[in-house]
Parts: sequence; structure tokens; C-alpha cells
Amino acid sequence: MQTTMAVEDLKLTLPELLNSLTPGDEVILTRNQQPVAKLLVPPPAPQRQPRVPGNCKGMITLLVEDDEHLKDFEEYMK
Repeated sequence: MQTTMAVEDLKLTLPELLNSLTPGDEVILTRNQQPVAKLLVPPPAPQRQPRVPGNCKGMITLLVEDDEHLKDFEEYMK
């Protein structure tokens, strides 16, 4: 819904205006019948799907499976 409102009227009706806005609404504020600002209520962000453990399984391939490279880190692994 698009609404045009004079800045002078906004001073009196701001609480009612804020309570009546819904996502996707826009309000164009005018002064001397010229637009000076536009307020836009964004739509709600889409809900994100919950994370699922193991959904990247098989995406990484180890070329070498050995523990030799871990010998340098033995003191940190204790």
C-alpha cells in the first residue's frame, strides 16, 4: 500500500501511522505538495532452513591418509 502524507500531518498522526504499516507498505512524505522523503517497510526476511549435520559429506577428498604430518604437532596434541 502506498500512502502520501504531508509532513505537517505526520506530526499529529505518527503513532497511528506506525501501528497501521505492514511489510511492503511505503509512505511518501510531502512538503508543499512536493515529495521530500519515502519510508519503506521491508518484507520479512525468509526463514532459513536449519542446519543438517553431514550435508557436505563426500565433498572433500583426501589424497593421502597418513599421520606423518602430525608428528610436528605432537607436543600440542597432548
